[in-house]
Amino acid sequence: MPLKSKPLTNAELSAYEAKRDLAAELLQSVREMKTGEVHIVSSPVIEARRKTGLSQSQFALLMGVSVRTLQGWEQGRKQPSGAARTLLAIASTNPKAVLAVAGK
Repeated sequence: MPLKSKPLTNAELSAYEAKRDLAAELLQSVREMKTGEVHIVSSPVIEARRKTGLSQSQFALLMGVSVRTLQGWEQGRKQPSGAARTLLAIASTNPKAVLAVAGK
C-alpha cells in the first residue's frame, strides 16, 4: 500500500482491509522468519538502556522524560535532545557511571 500524507478515510481503510489476505500475509511472515529474511531492528537508545539493566520506566525516570518519550526514541519516531544524547552516550559507554549517579 503506498504511503499517503494524510490518514485514510474510513471508507478507504475498509476497502484496503477488504482486499487483504491475512492468512497469506501471516504465512509469508513465517516463511521469511524461517529463511532468516527478517532483521531485528535495534537502536542506540535501546542498547544504552539494556546496558544499564533498567526497565523503560526506570530509564525514563533516570533520563527525566516520560516513558512515552523514551519509547519514541527507541522506535526512532523522536530524537533525543543534545543533553539527552550526551547522557545516552555515557550510558552506552559506561553504564555504571550513569547508575552511580542515579544511586542504583
